[in-house]
Amino acid sequence: MMSAFLAELVKAVKRPAMWVLVATWLALMLLFSYALPYAGYLTDDGGPATAQAALREALPDQLVVNALSGTPVFGGAIVLIMGALMVGSEYGWGTLKTLLTQRPARLTVLGAKLAAVVAAALGVVLLTFVVGAVVGAVIGAIESQPASWPGIVDIVEGVASGWLITSMWALFGAALAFVFRSIALPIGLGVVWVLGIENLVSSMADNLLTALRPLRDVLPGVNAGSLVSELTSGAQVGAPSPGVIAAVGGGRALLTLALYVVAFVAASALVLRRRDVS
Repeated sequence: MMSAFLAELVKAVKRPAMWVLVATWLALMLLFSYALPYAGYLTDDGGPATAQAALREALPDQLVVNALSGTPVFGGAIVLIMGALMVGSEYGWGTLKTLLTQRPARLTVLGAKLAAVVAAALGVVLLTFVVGAVVGAVIGAIESQPASWPGIVDIVEGVASGWLITSMWALFGAALAFVFRSIALPIGLGVVWVLGIENLVSSMADNLLTALRPLRDVLPGVNAGSLVSELTSGAQVGAPSPGVIAAVGGGRALLTLALYVVAFVAASALVLRRRDVS
């Protein structure tokens, strides 16, 4: 199992597409969480009070907020693509069938692949926190702001919650890849779900058809946004990011996301174990 897991990690690390996705996510995080607020402060378009509020969004005490705010939607879409690539590529290359004819059992191969997907999700979260901390510290030093950081408990909770959210989305992409035995269709369907369908259902439930709220409250993205909202409600100084809503309580959101993780792993195991891969 360990050797198979390490082999999956090596394959992921050596794929340029994975690094392109990571770079894309970091660029989006830096743009919306740091560059735009800091630019608003420098231009001072809305007056001194507005400029100071914009600067506060880019300071180190907003690290957890800035690192997590994009995970329910944009970050979720990116790690979903990562999960689909790490699994679906084997079908496109024709290597999964060859792998399963060798010594590892199917569930061993599955466990190694999904463990690598989850490890990659953790790597993305940790890198997001590190980059955000460095950029926030640099901005704070340039503007001679006091070095105020979130508490260690808040950071640990933020990393753990971000890992759960990104793992859920990445496992969703992996499960779609196992089901459709390809890359393009899982990525297409997954991105449409994250960026389109969930936002449409949430918007309709809030404004037009309140009867949809029970359905909205069990959607993965809505629960991811609710968990982020619960963690950052006392620290956030700017407007919430897209997808960050207080639709359900934090405890319920946490449980729902954990159930989705279990469901996606179970679906992947069922499909790989019982279906021909040729």
